[in-house]
Amino acid sequence: MRYTIFGESHGPAIGVTLEGVPPGLELDMTAMAWELSRRAPKADGLSTSRKEADEVHILSGVFEGKTTGTPLCMVIRNSDQHSGDYEALRYTPRPSHGDYAGFIASKGCLDHRGGGHFSGRLTAPLVAAGAVAKQLLAQRGIWVAAHISAIYGILDRAWEDVEELKAAAAKPFPVLDDAKGEEMRQAILEARQGEDSVGGSIECAVSGLPAGLGAPDFGRNVEGIFSQHLFAVPAVKAVAFGAGVGFAYMRGTEANDPFEVKDGKILTKTNYAGGINGGITNGMPVVFEVTLRPTPSIALPQESVDLRTGEELEIEIQGRHDPCVVHRAVPVIEAAAALAAWETLGI
Repeated sequence: MRYTIFGESHGPAIGVTLEGVPPGLELDMTAMAWELSRRAPKADGLSTSRKEADEVHILSGVFEGKTTGTPLCMVIRNSDQHSGDYEALRYTPRPSHGDYAGFIASKGCLDHRGGGHFSGRLTAPLVAAGAVAKQLLAQRGIWVAAHISAIYGILDRAWEDVEELKAAAAKPFPVLDDAKGEEMRQAILEARQGEDSVGGSIECAVSGLPAGLGAPDFGRNVEGIFSQHLFAVPAVKAVAFGAGVGFAYMRGTEANDPFEVKDGKILTKTNYAGGINGGITNGMPVVFEVTLRPTPSIALPQESVDLRTGEELEIEIQGRHDPCVVHRAVPVIEAAAALAAWETLGI
């Protein structure tokens, strides 16, 4: 399914158009609403205070509750914008944000309010699109689940089976070890109190993909397909499959995944490869970890430049911002993974 996300953070609405949705899917809008509620900020001091209903309105592609096979267009209205908070930043880009690059790419016509099209607000329609993909995958016995693997150097424990991971993903703060989760919460609150922000990582698994999907070449390599979807999520700066960067500290005897026969299926005893060999699925869960940068919009003074005059100056960012986006990004990463998994099935 090809998708196009449209809208701006402070525009009237945001949305997504999905092409290639198969006909006959009875959309579960309750499940979609639940996915969006996972992404929504909570009144816990860990997120932005912006409140949006995130109610999905379907404009096309569904008739009498079932998809028609034509483009599926979904819209989410914006209602809680404080655009005045951003006027002072119109010509002074925030460091490490999309402001400057977007200003240049748009030839100065960028909607700067709330980050415009570069805002994390645009992940809401991505979650809606991912909810469609999840429902299609579930019909084939394929599941996607993720957890926070780290925030500011505080590590969650490793998961042992997919059911355990699915249970963690459903929590308000999706970790396996709740004690570690509390440490992460405190790190976020301390960053907020210091007018700063923190980053972290999310580990995700896609179980049920059959062996033999993909190819080693460009365009059909499964790692490449997943990476393209994942890097389209704002704040994602690294993607690693299986043991990832850990391979740099291993020998072949440690890194190789021995084969075994289990319940009549050829599987591997370990999954350091992350379910992919030679760009092709091997029947094990596709496992990857994404790293998200600290939110660049922080209240501390930062150095910038006036794009009109070239003058170097200091800015202080006003408005409502997340001190950490990682916990809210778990359903976003799952959505991107679900869309990638559905694309992988079509190879």
